[in-house]
Amino acid sequence: MTRPAKHIARLLRWGRTLARHGALRGIENDLRTPTPVRRLVRVARFGTKQPAEPDYAAAFREIGPAAIKLGQTLATRPDLVGPDAVRNLLSLQDRLPPVPFDRIAAEIETSFEQPIEALFSEIDPVPVGSASVAQVYKATTTDGRVVAVKVLRPGVRERFAKDITTYEWAAAHLEAFGGEARRLRPSLTIANFKRWTNRELDLRREAASASELADAMRGYEGYCIPSIDWDRTNGRVMTIEWIQGVKISDIEALKAAGHDLPLLARRLVLAFLTQAIRAGFFHADMHQGNLFVRPDGTIVAIDFGIMGRIDRRARQWLAEILYGLTTGNYRRVAEIHFEAQYVPSYHSVEEFATALRAVGEPMRGKPVSELSVGQMLDGLFAITRDFDMQTQPHLLLLQKTMVMVEGIATQLDPGINMWDVSGPFVREWVRDELGPEAALAERIRRDTATLLRLPELIRRIEDRYPAQGGAPEAPPLPEIELFWEAPRARLGLWPGYLGAAAFGGFLVWAGAMVGLWA
Repeated sequence: MTRPAKHIARLLRWGRTLARHGALRGIENDLRTPTPVRRLVRVARFGTKQPAEPDYAAAFREIGPAAIKLGQTLATRPDLVGPDAVRNLLSLQDRLPPVPFDRIAAEIETSFEQPIEALFSEIDPVPVGSASVAQVYKATTTDGRVVAVKVLRPGVRERFAKDITTYEWAAAHLEAFGGEARRLRPSLTIANFKRWTNRELDLRREAASASELADAMRGYEGYCIPSIDWDRTNGRVMTIEWIQGVKISDIEALKAAGHDLPLLARRLVLAFLTQAIRAGFFHADMHQGNLFVRPDGTIVAIDFGIMGRIDRRARQWLAEILYGLTTGNYRRVAEIHFEAQYVPSYHSVEEFATALRAVGEPMRGKPVSELSVGQMLDGLFAITRDFDMQTQPHLLLLQKTMVMVEGIATQLDPGINMWDVSGPFVREWVRDELGPEAALAERIRRDTATLLRLPELIRRIEDRYPAQGGAPEAPPLPEIELFWEAPRARLGLWPGYLGAAAFGGFLVWAGAMVGLWA
């Protein structure tokens, strides 16, 4: 187990970098920040020359690969870091100088236990992409197919594991303060970050995600997922169909190729809605570098390390919320938040409906060109604190992706609006999934399934709780020893450790949240 002193040393080093980029300014200037924390922030930035505007993305890039991924995760948490920080973090590009090809070739050969020539007849030693987790190469298989080969950087798993233990340690101490920190659940943020990172560090899981998404989108024309070469894929190497097309961000090249840009914009929005609302499984990293357009106008997605999943009930709630906000049915939107237990029951449905009206009414009656999903979601996050809404990670990831998609679609067609395109889709889905016939059919299906499971369920309950009741276990979180609960053997070092822990654990990592409570 990593000792507290190592966690503190890492956090001090990272915190100094954050201070140089102005990333601690928000927490220092916020009047709600506890006085001791504000004083420690001043110590952290003492002697640094800070930019006029905080540059959170630059700070995370300087800290290193794991911090880059953490910054991208925090970009899904506008409630935690604030909308300004989110906009800055969304620009965080995951690019690093490449590892020499001889080390990459050794990784390929070691993972497959055979010479690289047995897998590929040709592989370009210059990578087409070099990120914090992996590098990508263009290659030709021994049977003549052109493919992209993604290879994990040597030692990346070990480095990420070390940094994540420090994130967990810092988050647990921050959350122990209670109050706002506990409501925002930083430990859960790091738990999600760890889960996403573990998926990215096992390329078999990324390949499986691509395959699952391809199945979900099989009937959707104009959007496709490259096929996986499973014979040349393992935990450290993924081989996938090579995509020949134009990056969706290259507007001039798209125009030169004769593509219908408004059509591409609508196709992208509807493809995202099909994934999120209809399939409940969506590509959650749909930035411009991960989308290409083939000569026939088909949009092709790549990089499936970060995926979002929403169960059917949550999709129903989401669709009703979107539909209710567009139609002005704030009472129903408020009721859904209480039914989903997003808002604690001790609050008033009527008061929450009024707060929602304050968000929705300023947008009603405006021209379509002036409406924005991003603005609406920012408004919703602004009222979460007043109603003690705990973080819903699956919805935050969805929100981030919606804003990304809206941004790309707007670049393709400045006159488009997500509401205008998504409205008919959401209405149709609500009608099909929540209409009387659908509700009756679903009720019959669920009740029948429940009755059939009842005998086995009773037996399982009796086996688990033979003489007493109990609640299902909560998902496991790592056990972090709080610093003030250290064994007596370390009490002699308490004063120095306490100051360092507060400096590193509470202030600096809170600074990494780049705007907590701002």
